[in-house]
Amino acid sequence: MKQSQSEKLFAEALRFIPGGVNSPVRAFRAVGGQPFFVNRAQGAHLWDVDGNEFIDYVCTWGPAILGHAHPKIISAVKAAADHGTSFGVPNPQEVTMAKLICSLVPGVQKVRMTNSGTEACMSAIRLARGFTGRDKIVKFDGCYHGHADSLLVKAGSGALTFGHPDSAGVPAAFTQHTIVLPFNDVDAVTAAVEANKNQIAGIIVEPVPGNAGLYLPQPGYLEFLREITQANGALLIFDEVMTGFRLAPGGAQERFGITPDLMCFGKIIGGGLPVGAFGGRADIMDLLAPLGPVYQAGTLSGNPLAMAAGIAALEELNIGKDARTARPTDGPAGRPYQHLEQLGAQLEAGMKDAAKSAGIPVTFNRCGSMFCAYFTSGPVHHLADAMKSDRARFAKFFHGMLARGVYLAPSQFEAGFLSTAHTAADIDSTVKAAASVMRGW
Repeated sequence: MKQSQSEKLFAEALRFIPGGVNSPVRAFRAVGGQPFFVNRAQGAHLWDVDGNEFIDYVCTWGPAILGHAHPKIISAVKAAADHGTSFGVPNPQEVTMAKLICSLVPGVQKVRMTNSGTEACMSAIRLARGFTGRDKIVKFDGCYHGHADSLLVKAGSGALTFGHPDSAGVPAAFTQHTIVLPFNDVDAVTAAVEANKNQIAGIIVEPVPGNAGLYLPQPGYLEFLREITQANGALLIFDEVMTGFRLAPGGAQERFGITPDLMCFGKIIGGGLPVGAFGGRADIMDLLAPLGPVYQAGTLSGNPLAMAAGIAALEELNIGKDARTARPTDGPAGRPYQHLEQLGAQLEAGMKDAAKSAGIPVTFNRCGSMFCAYFTSGPVHHLADAMKSDRARFAKFFHGMLARGVYLAPSQFEAGFLSTAHTAADIDSTVKAAASVMRGW
């Protein structure tokens, strides 16, 4: 049988790249088979090297909220590149981006750019420790904050035990100050704080966890985290690398009305280019070098191409000039978040109906333009619930959808994303494909 171009490329990639990929989930190990290679993307669609077209719900893992190859972003990057790709000295775009973030996000008084979400979270943790003079950090099972050593941690044997390394090459000593707890469990957090009085520097959390599929904070949970950190002299850190500027102009903070002390960003603020940022209260941020003793640096931080792309993305979302009061008045493109909400509701209703008609147990979790379908009778509130999902059935579903021209994340434990470039027709096609796959079981 003749090899496809994707098969040939993957065979070659395996010779030169570990696993043939530059990020593990792209290898399709969770669903079986081999990855396809893309050479073009436009709007909500991808085309692989063999000419196959797909409706894309990965959206480059979140950044493509406007769809792929948006003309204003492409134009901004080209214009910036004409002046040089990197300077190693401050550029005006950095100031514009900082002002935008500070004006949009509740609680951000100062912000510093990084090159990735991993760097942002790593730096926020260091800053929290430097500010409080404490060592211990609380994180939650199923929440991913990048691949920094002290954050690659899986839960210990009980709620009060320290986590242990989740990756080879990470010394146990690097994770001994990280406490891993189940998400949405008030009692576990209360017990951990009581057992570690005056030792916890901060609690870091994805306000809407999107790295174990997708599950939402139960009513009052984020408010509880805000209250317990304030009462115990610890900092609350929101990892909004995924949710920032996606769930609302001010991210999950605006959507849920909670203001943390520090917050981390990425993805959308780079318009598809590598980027990250962390920000928060000025008195905390001013502990960073060169003003304070907490060191953080990056050769390409604030890169002019990434800043240009991110600024164009935020401005195209119509949130750049006066996000708190101004909203465009005409059409779905002028109301991006309303449009995304409508698309999300359409997809959710359609997928639930398709599963019900086929008699397949599916729990569909959604928050705005982020979603995940678990093959379980649910509910899914935390990682232990998510692990009950039938992963073999998901793998069959994934390949069935791919064969019908719909690209979902190749893992049960990844969130899906919508963009403003998706249409009601795209959603209809997706739901019909899902119904066809499930009827075939």
